[in-house]
Amino acid sequence: MNIDDFDFDLPEELIAQTPLLNRETSRMLVMQRDKAEIEHRHFFDILDYLDEGDCIVLNDTRVFPARLYGLKEDTGAKVEVLLLKQLQQDDWEVLVKPAKKVKENTTLSFGNGKLRATCVEEMEHGGRVLRFEYEGIFMEVLDQLGEMPLPPYIKEQLPDRERYQTVYAKEEGSAAAPTAGLHFTKELLNDMEKKGIEIAYITLHVGLGTFRPVSVDAIEEHTMHAEFYQMSKETAEQLNRIKKNKGRIISVGTTSTRTLETIARDHNGVFKEDSGWTNIFIYPPYQFKAVDGLITNFHLPKSTLIMLVSAFAGRNFVLTAYREAVAKRYRFFSFGDAMLIL
Repeated sequence: MNIDDFDFDLPEELIAQTPLLNRETSRMLVMQRDKAEIEHRHFFDILDYLDEGDCIVLNDTRVFPARLYGLKEDTGAKVEVLLLKQLQQDDWEVLVKPAKKVKENTTLSFGNGKLRATCVEEMEHGGRVLRFEYEGIFMEVLDQLGEMPLPPYIKEQLPDRERYQTVYAKEEGSAAAPTAGLHFTKELLNDMEKKGIEIAYITLHVGLGTFRPVSVDAIEEHTMHAEFYQMSKETAEQLNRIKKNKGRIISVGTTSTRTLETIARDHNGVFKEDSGWTNIFIYPPYQFKAVDGLITNFHLPKSTLIMLVSAFAGRNFVLTAYREAVAKRYRFFSFGDAMLIL
């Protein structure tokens, strides 16, 4: 398929710059695949669409303050670093801007020398491997010097860091939030459990794949960057029981979907305790093995995320829904509104 098959017109003013005061008051576009129908609701209405015995699957990754602003020690030139993946001890894969200023053996300084880094490897697309030097605990140093890595299309400052975390975020390691989960409140999760809807947790640490655009015309030639995932034995047993009892597995976000589909693919449609690195790229046509429903946000044109959603709901149906969302002035991207696809 061609990259242009996943394009659509999006007015810039529909890109949400700030989160809503109350998470669950986001609007929610509901797509019923069997009826090819679209409804317009709010996220707090989601209980109307979930039944006792269904299970929602949440990605409990936690975003760390992965963006650093520093200087080249030899010239004083300003650099921006986005930490993506810990490779070993103090070596991290990062994105650097401007990348051309940071060559192998370049030394960077952050926070007046509280944190230093040396480039030990140059990679593609502005990627580098940096080796950090510091005193104390690295994550505590990052907490002092780093900023939340908001996507480049968000221009506003975020006073409250926790607003770019899900209320159930636990496992630190993401360079971006699993944003479909930002609509949930603890109260809404409690209401789900009262109705008999089960909640399961998996982990996928969001990395470079979120930031890398598709740069080829034929999408089959695109390679996803690998991201770390993990499923516990308890979650695997829970999901297998849900399937056996004919309950629906509703994946919250493309990150949860990629994790579930990776594990189901690797274990013949069965869930098992598992961890590793996945570069699964889901695009039409794709036969889903794990997921019966999907909660997601509205994604960028030509992105791997809209391709995944199109594989689940059909490209034409998805683009029709997107055009309707634009016409009805839905809010797009990370702090935007939600879609429920059943």
